Amino acid sequence: MNLTKLFRRVCALEWNVKFRKSGKSLCTIYPKEGFFTVLVVIGAREKEAVEAILPECTKEVREIYRKTKLGNEQKWLMIDLEDQGEVYEDIFRLIEIRKG
Repeated sequence: MNLTKLFRRVCALEWNVKFRKSGKSLCTIYPKEGFFTVLVVIGAREKEAVEAILPECTKEVREIYRKTKLGNEQKWLMIDLEDQGEVYEDIFRLIEIRKG
């Protein structure tokens, strides 16, 4: 099998779940084997509120926020979620801010 066919098969197997409220994207969840990756986009409107709660968030979420580059006045936070611990709670806080 050539690489192009293999690449197409792998891409076809990947899927995600997008959560929206009133047409606004809240987050996207990418299932992986044994964990999920959650994408939360922080826009210009949410930036101040997110930065206000950031000191209360886990070190992992603070590092992801710090390392994520700003593009079009947005930060696309890709957060790996393995259990319902503190990172889980941080993600819900970010989604609440997105919700408005």
